[in-house]
Amino acid sequence: MLAPIAWRTPPRAYGPWELVTSMLTEALVKRGVDVTLFATLDSETSGKLDGVVPAPYGDDPSIDAKVWEFRHLAHLFEQADQFDLIHNQADFPAHAFARLIDTPIVTTIHGFSSDRILPMYLEYQDVVHYIAISDADRHPSLRYAATIHHGIPIDDFPFVSKRSEELLFFGRIHPDKGAAEAITVARRSGRHLHMYGIVQDREYHESHVVPANDGTHVTYHGAVGGTQRLDALGNARALLHLINFDEPFGLSVIEAMACGTPVIASRRGSMPELIEHGVTGFLVDSLEEAEQAIERIDEIDRSTVRRSVAERFSTDRMADNYLTAYHRILAART
Repeated sequence: MLAPIAWRTPPRAYGPWELVTSMLTEALVKRGVDVTLFATLDSETSGKLDGVVPAPYGDDPSIDAKVWEFRHLAHLFEQADQFDLIHNQADFPAHAFARLIDTPIVTTIHGFSSDRILPMYLEYQDVVHYIAISDADRHPSLRYAATIHHGIPIDDFPFVSKRSEELLFFGRIHPDKGAAEAITVARRSGRHLHMYGIVQDREYHESHVVPANDGTHVTYHGAVGGTQRLDALGNARALLHLINFDEPFGLSVIEAMACGTPVIASRRGSMPELIEHGVTGFLVDSLEEAEQAIERIDEIDRSTVRRSVAERFSTDRMADNYLTAYHRILAART
C-alpha cells in the first residue's frame, strides 16, 4: 500500500488521502491480508510499515516534497517483485514505474486537481487499474476497474441523538469549500457557526474568516483531531457543505452523518451520491435554499442519518469492494 507523504498515515489532524489509506490498510489486515504500508516513518499501522521518508513534508519544512517523494517511490518499486499487487494512493507519479515492473498497480484516483495531470493517466491506463471514488469523478477519457466509495469505521464516531442549534463548517479554508458561503448562511439563520479546518488560502482566510471570527456569531477553531474532532462533527444542527467545485467525495460529509448530523450541501460533484435529499440532509442550489434547509432540519431523523452511513459507507464495505477488485485484476492476469 503506497501512501502519500504530505502527512503521517493516519494523519494527526488533516490528511484525507492518508486517512483513507490507513482505514483501508487496517481493514485489509483484519481480513488476513498481508499488507506492507509504505509511508512516512512516523506512521502507524497494524500491518508492516516500510519507508525511507523521516517525516511528512506537511509537518517538517526540512523535507523537500519532490526529493523525498521520489526516494519514497524508488524504495517501493525497487522491491516490487515481492508483492502480488501494489495499491497506489499517492496520485500519478507512481505511474512512471508501471512499465518497468511486472507487479500490477491499482491507483485510487482521489480527484483531479487539474486536467493538466491527465497525460499521466491517459498514457498508463492500459497498465494501471484505476479506481474512482465516486461516479461523479469518473473522467470520460479514462477506463476504470471500479467505483469504490470511501468508508469509515462507524464505531469510531459516537452517535449524538440530541440536536444542537449551532452550525458546523468542517473543511479546508479555501474558496472551493464554501467557507464564506457558510458564514453568510449561518448569519442569516441567526445561528452560531463553528468552523474547523486548515488554512489553505491565506488571503481568503484573512478576507472572509478573520473578520467574521467574533466568537459569538462565528468561531474559527483551526484544525482539530481526536475527541475534539468527533465532538465538532456530532454536536451540530447541521454541517454546511456549500462547495464551489465538483468535489470527488467528501469524507467530512459521511463522518458528520455517522455522528447523526445531517448535511446541507451544494448539489455538485459527488454530493448526490452521498446525501439522500430529505433523508440524510438537503441538496441545495442557492444560499436561499440552504437557509431554508436549516429551518427544515427537524424533519431529519438523526438515527436514520447514522444508519445510512453504516449501511453504505463502512470500512468493511470499502475493503470488501477493494478485495473484489484485486481478485478480478489478479485473475485476469492468469
